[in-house]
Amino acid sequence: MNRNEIIQQVKDRRKPWDMVVIGGGATGLGVAIDAASRGYQALLLEKHDFAKGTSSRSTKLVHGGVRYLQNGDISLVIEALKERGLMRQNAPHLVRNLPFVIPSYEWWNSPFYGLGLKIYDMMAGKLGLGPSTLLSKEETTDYIPNVKKEGLKGGVIYYDGQFDDARMAISMALTARDQGATLLNYFGVSGLLKDREILAGVKAKDEFTGEEIEIKSKVVVNATGVFSDSIMRMDNPDAEDMIKPSQGVHIVLEKKFLEGNHAIMVPQTSDGRVMFAVPWHNKVVVGTTDTLIDEKSEEPVALEEEIDFILENAGAYMTRQPKKEDILSIFAGLRPLAAPKGNGKPTKEVSRHHKLLVSMSGLVSILGGKWTTYRKMAEDTVDSSATVAGLPERPCITHNMPIHGFEYDADWSDPLHVYGRDRHKIRRKSKSTESLSQKVFLIEGQVRWAVEKEMAQTVEDVLARRTRILFLDAREAMRLAPEVAGMMAGYIGKDKAWEKEQVRNFNEVASNYILTD
Repeated sequence: MNRNEIIQQVKDRRKPWDMVVIGGGATGLGVAIDAASRGYQALLLEKHDFAKGTSSRSTKLVHGGVRYLQNGDISLVIEALKERGLMRQNAPHLVRNLPFVIPSYEWWNSPFYGLGLKIYDMMAGKLGLGPSTLLSKEETTDYIPNVKKEGLKGGVIYYDGQFDDARMAISMALTARDQGATLLNYFGVSGLLKDREILAGVKAKDEFTGEEIEIKSKVVVNATGVFSDSIMRMDNPDAEDMIKPSQGVHIVLEKKFLEGNHAIMVPQTSDGRVMFAVPWHNKVVVGTTDTLIDEKSEEPVALEEEIDFILENAGAYMTRQPKKEDILSIFAGLRPLAAPKGNGKPTKEVSRHHKLLVSMSGLVSILGGKWTTYRKMAEDTVDSSATVAGLPERPCITHNMPIHGFEYDADWSDPLHVYGRDRHKIRRKSKSTESLSQKVFLIEGQVRWAVEKEMAQTVEDVLARRTRILFLDAREAMRLAPEVAGMMAGYIGKDKAWEKEQVRNFNEVASNYILTD
């Protein structure tokens, strides 16, 4: 994963690639894994860092979608439950079973939700994570000690999956490389190449140096999420908007706001969505919102009313009411909902099914979908792309493909478990295995590993995605930034000016993750 060497290899290549994938989020990385594992020569280009956008900003759940069952989207739930099982099977160091409790405050709540969750269990079949069960009031408070007890009638427990989204994405990038794919971050596509109106490759630009190169390819895949429309307009300036972005916001609190090891699922918030409070890396993630957004940004910012909404709805179920001063970090992400303009539906009712579009020139665009179904989205995309490019027909083999670092019996109490089998190498790279912070876990070996093995280029890459510190405690991340910049400069031979610029850039991003007066 040496970026400079890979850039030189791409420049030196004379033959067209079988496939160029634009976008380094969950879907693009999944396409790169699938294509390379079938023996196709695949190049992935990401304008920023891998998982910079939506793919690092989820609720950290690998789930079939209880809410989609309520909306009657049965086929999506069945597909997502199957893929949830495959993610758990293929990446046990990153995906685990997590029990969820739905507290009931009306006598009919438990039977009603219990019936729906039995259907949910049945749809999962042999890939189910555990049976749902009705709970008494006493059992509910045993599982969630600080749930609001006034009016509590009982509850329901069910099982879904949890993961670390950005670490999953980085592990997928390593998996794609292991399979023979070529990947570059900070290398954006600035234009498309055509030969007699048929797509023949891309113009790409190194975002650090500004150097542009032309890259020939038999097929181009647009997997850019919320930015898919801009790539489709490179191909056809008159292309209709196909993405309807919806903003989801989460807040992160101390673990004391959710005692025990179970998550809470709030089945009906004031806007009709479900909401979760989920234990994650010894903190609690609470969210999410659903706000229609017109402007698409790499760094979306939470609105004040979204934060108030989460605090108010979380407080309705917790004995300890969270306040703004309790928030350690706030992060916002944009859902790339595949919905034609003017369909009139509220975003919470728009299906999370993915859509594949092939333009007249041969651009393959994969739209919509959800993290859990990334592998199936990739399979469908590579099937279509191989047909467009006239590549030899080869079957998908990712159903049972271990993700890089695969460790069946990973110890989730070890903060390095997300690296799987690589965690021992990371500890050996550290002069000390003592954490650099008392609030979050970070050792020197993680920074070095991120730079040398995971193509981290900036302090933000390390503190936001190679580790999750920006998402866990934004102020602590800002405190650690100068030390991390100094380490990185030593590894890659940068000067003090680079360090200062990196810290300044990181603080500018991190300021969106904290509440200020």
